[in-house]
Amino acid sequence: MRGEVRISGAKNAALPIMCASLLTRDTLQLSNVPDLHDAATMRKLLAQMGVATAVEHGTMTLCGAQVDRLEAPYDMVKTMRAAILVLGPLVARFGEARVSLPGGCAIGSRPVDLHIKGLQAMGAAIHIEHGYIHAQAKRLKGARIFFDIVSVTGTENLMMAAALADGVTLLENAAREPEVVDLANCLRAMGAKISGDGTDTITITGVEKLHGALHRIMPDRIESGTFLVAAAATGGSITLTETRADILETILEKLTEAGAQIRVEGDRIHLEMSGRPKPVNVRTAPYPAFPTDMQAQFMVLNAVAEGSAMVVETIFENRFMHVQELRRLGAQIDVEGNTCMVRGVDHLGGAAVMATDLRASACLVIAGLVAQGETVIDRIYHLDRGYEHIEAKLSQLGANIRRLK
Repeated sequence: MRGEVRISGAKNAALPIMCASLLTRDTLQLSNVPDLHDAATMRKLLAQMGVATAVEHGTMTLCGAQVDRLEAPYDMVKTMRAAILVLGPLVARFGEARVSLPGGCAIGSRPVDLHIKGLQAMGAAIHIEHGYIHAQAKRLKGARIFFDIVSVTGTENLMMAAALADGVTLLENAAREPEVVDLANCLRAMGAKISGDGTDTITITGVEKLHGALHRIMPDRIESGTFLVAAAATGGSITLTETRADILETILEKLTEAGAQIRVEGDRIHLEMSGRPKPVNVRTAPYPAFPTDMQAQFMVLNAVAEGSAMVVETIFENRFMHVQELRRLGAQIDVEGNTCMVRGVDHLGGAAVMATDLRASACLVIAGLVAQGETVIDRIYHLDRGYEHIEAKLSQLGANIRRLK
């Protein structure tokens, strides 16, 4: 793969920031919003609640002046777990919310009890019946909230709720992800008083009301990492534009360890790879450690590396479903508990495979690029949830890839 590719806005930043439109009557204007299925679903959910939405050339405007339905129904939440992020803003601004429990997720359980406990600590009365979370509060009160486990959506939900609460809220053992910082930047532009984002202790001093703002969504670090791994696995030379190296440090370190030559110039990252990759051990953990969303892609890199490597997954208990599919392509991978031993092979061979989740889909695309012969990937709707026009972008880098209806 050779050439230049522009990185889209981050899905995991865009979704919570879209929910922030519920916190004000004024208009929130967001640029660099990715054209993704999840973003369209979130926009549809907000529109159902009464948020006026419009999209033009990657810019989305959202106005919550006419919100009249304080509910996120099951048919929306079951397709996109991020819908839980309307809970905090609705209770904070309207004093009430009815949000469906998310249900199952292929890669593992993601409990919402952290969101519920946090809102209860802020004075919300919550009960669950018929699969829905009912929350009520006259006005949320500032509180000290400690997360038992690091939760990105938990941190985001409670940060939005606290922005309109009475008093000071302290979030301890908070998520440090760049997407949390991006949400905090947007909330500050709307008039919120937030400090400490990017560390494990975030302080929010509630204000009476928030106003409209302009905000640009940060670049997608997982899309950036996926394209870099694809280039490294195929022995290519690519340049990413409109990205950020400062939020990709662990990924860039691992790619350098694998033998890639990397050069950073402002918002551009250039990667060049010659020869087979060297094996790299990977252990996922919350930011700033190695991201779970890049584990599957590095599994492919190790599958064609010269030697053996271990991949350890500590975040989700069921995130090795792509292993079975990679074996169909000839990968040598043994699984024991949360650890994979990957023995690199000279080459993979094309086969029919099935995508099981978003990042597994991306890993199978990379595997198809390096495999000899043709690979057909079924159930690719997962891809469209998190990668903007992936086949068009890969085609411009020289990939022989097409979508079959």
